[in-house]
Amino acid sequence: MTLQQLYVVLLTGGVVLLAGIAAARTASRLGLPSLLFFLAVGVVVGEDVLGLDFDDAQLAQALGTAALALILVEGGLTTDWADVKRLLAPAGVLASAGVAVSVGVTATGAHFLLGLEWHLALLLGAIISSTDAAATFAVLRTLPLPRKVTGLLEAESGFNDAPTIILVLVFSNAVTGMPSPAVIVGDILFQLGAGAAVGLAVGRLGAYALRHVALPATGLYPLTAVGFGIVAFAAAGAADASGIIAAYLSGLVLGNAKLPHRAATRSFAEGAGWLAQIGLFVMLGLLVTPSELPSVLLTALGIGLFLLLVARPVSVFLCLAPFRMPLREQAFISWAGLRGAVPIVLATFPVVSGVEGARDLLNIVFVLVVVFTLVQGPTLPVMARLLGVARSGALRDVEVESAPLDVLDADLLTVSVPPGSGLQGVAVFELRLPPPAVVTLVVRDGSSLVPREDTVLRGGDELLLIVSPAVRDAAERRLRAIGRRGKLARWYGEHGDAEPAVDAVAGRR
Repeated sequence: MTLQQLYVVLLTGGVVLLAGIAAARTASRLGLPSLLFFLAVGVVVGEDVLGLDFDDAQLAQALGTAALALILVEGGLTTDWADVKRLLAPAGVLASAGVAVSVGVTATGAHFLLGLEWHLALLLGAIISSTDAAATFAVLRTLPLPRKVTGLLEAESGFNDAPTIILVLVFSNAVTGMPSPAVIVGDILFQLGAGAAVGLAVGRLGAYALRHVALPATGLYPLTAVGFGIVAFAAAGAADASGIIAAYLSGLVLGNAKLPHRAATRSFAEGAGWLAQIGLFVMLGLLVTPSELPSVLLTALGIGLFLLLVARPVSVFLCLAPFRMPLREQAFISWAGLRGAVPIVLATFPVVSGVEGARDLLNIVFVLVVVFTLVQGPTLPVMARLLGVARSGALRDVEVESAPLDVLDADLLTVSVPPGSGLQGVAVFELRLPPPAVVTLVVRDGSSLVPREDTVLRGGDELLLIVSPAVRDAAERRLRAIGRRGKLARWYGEHGDAEPAVDAVAGRR
């Protein structure tokens, strides 16, 4: 490559990157998942529009798998272990048995309703059975949902990529015949077990090293944390184990360890995850040929509807039935099974393996992901309200560049005061938040004010709070209690539990 060619490549890459960032901002303002805009950038740059020819499925598979690893490392680093640990059992069942049920039901529908032969039907079922970590992390963290629901969906999307990839590889390589179920199950158990062991070991090693080794520059700490996640991914893959589960678990261990410069590490990981997402989706947009997509539109719509309305609900309700989760939450989890980059990357596996009809599968999966992301993503807030899952005034993390907060080991939270909330008419001093939690700012009618002790809260106010991790749960419970029953909540027996208590006298929540 000449120096002039290098300039052209860098210019093209920089323009595409900036276009992707602009697309992310536009998507956020429109309430749409950003992956759609990244895919659109790739399609526009591709051979049918601007003429950039990219048709190397093997390179797309390799780069896509590496990008997924980086996205999962970022997901692990930014996931709160407290939200996930009590959900390991249901998340594990959804990520294993749920995947199996979804594959079986989807393949059956594709075979009998669409006429696909069994090999392609099983491949298609395996490819689209996994929820997408990038889409889930990006969309759900902006919604005021109970931690139980968000944590379960995030854990499922972090864990279910590994068994799905194993199934797709098995079906892609089954040219002469399908292996027995016992062989498939044994392979999955080995890869998951070995990958988990590698991920946990590397994560703990990285946490120990970062706590005991003084690095010469602050910027090296986040780079080292992400580096350990990549090492876990590569080491597990080299051992024929699941690198995907190793990457996620190593990030989870590192992200929840008491490490120096934690805020900087999370911020760097988030930036690296965004870079991986932009590159991945643009590349996948380049890979498809838009002129081939109309011929598979009806097939993609048919299998997508069957997945959304039959296969996903069946797998969710069967897997979560033993855990006595409310039906409304199960219904929301079923609807929130977002698909994104993972199915499109997985669709390259049979193309690389030379499976007959694999190119049609790639086009079907691409159309399915685009159409149903447009359907599911924007409707998640509506579904959350209709199903009664959304929490009015629910607290949520605010992602800010906050070196002082990192030094103080504090969190910045917001809470809304909706109409009818018990927080209305309550003075700041009457909140009686556990110290050192403090209300630092009130946003009211488009302007901000620094509250005094006697500042009375109104409907529509947005409060900014700084809390330490030690009192965060207590502060949240206190605010929930007042929001439900007013400043005398404790006299009514309301203690702000995550699930509202039932008033024994009035018989209401």
